[in-house]
Amino acid sequence: MLLATHLERVFILKDKGQDIRLNDPEPRWSVEAVMNFYANMYPILTTAKVSAPQIKDDVVEYKFESVMGTKG
Repeated sequence: MLLATHLERVFILKDKGQDIRLNDPEPRWSVEAVMNFYANMYPILTTAKVSAPQIKDDVVEYKFESVMGTKG
């Protein structure tokens, strides 16, 4: 028998070498809308991109990755 379950979304932001786990503020929002929501608290998200989702420990993980490089 096949059983379908709804997986929770979790967003991971790597900032200053640390992984910050962000909860899903609204499951109906798109991933881009969630990124815009958190951009007020984490300005680095204004230039970030989203990686493909991965399923880990019964949650769907999205990673916000900064596209800003280092100067020099």
